[in-house]
Amino acid sequence: MKRYTVSEVARMSGVSVRTLHYYDQIGLLRPAEQGGNGYRYYGREELLRLQQILFYRELKFPLEDVRRILAAPDFDRAEALRAHRARLAEEAENYRRLLQTIDRTLADLNGDGTMSDDDIFYGLNSPRQKEYETWLVDRFGDGMQEKIDESRAKLQAAGGDPKIQAAMGEAQDINADLAAAMKKGLPVDSEETQAAVHRHYQWVTTFWTPDRESYAGLGQLYLEHPDFRKFYDTPGRDGLAAYLAEAMAVYAERTLA
Repeated sequence: MKRYTVSEVARMSGVSVRTLHYYDQIGLLRPAEQGGNGYRYYGREELLRLQQILFYRELKFPLEDVRRILAAPDFDRAEALRAHRARLAEEAENYRRLLQTIDRTLADLNGDGTMSDDDIFYGLNSPRQKEYETWLVDRFGDGMQEKIDESRAKLQAAGGDPKIQAAMGEAQDINADLAAAMKKGLPVDSEETQAAVHRHYQWVTTFWTPDRESYAGLGQLYLEHPDFRKFYDTPGRDGLAAYLAEAMAVYAERTLA
């Protein structure tokens, strides 16, 4: 049976040698054997396990969850692959609709097509978005529906406003700053962390204007809803959802009415 060195596995998979060593260290992916020269060797079984790890990582599962899932006695690789396929197919269909909307909008802007007002938002009002809205209303009451309607109205009025596009990029920078503060061990009420949360609040107001209760509630959504937990608690950022939620609660109490 063919064996691969850690460097060969890194080349095939695109995962760094350092990451493979870390996976070995935490028991997530052990090599099949280790030679007398200290080299790690991986077989086909380990390659398939790494494939599973990368699928889960692509789907934003925290590493600790991946380790727990793969270690479960009833883990079924084929069933896991079918679940991955279903989820990726759903995402692919969502992206297909969004690409279609972009193409239609570009054609309309160039005078090469006609697009109805309803078509402007095709693919942007997904069932998952409706699920989040329902969750918020159930969790925080009917007043939250007014906030949701405000957000939708702002987005519709903005259309192709460059500020909206810039805001989406800003969110990535904010999350990176928050993750850096968490890794430094800074308390959630520290000046650096609260400065990042202030930027987050300003980002949120691009879409709607939360008060003290609803902004703290948004933090709880990040913490309690599994989709948002997976989004924030990515590999290397485990615990970010909880850190952000707590920091948002502090900001809301100190700053918002």
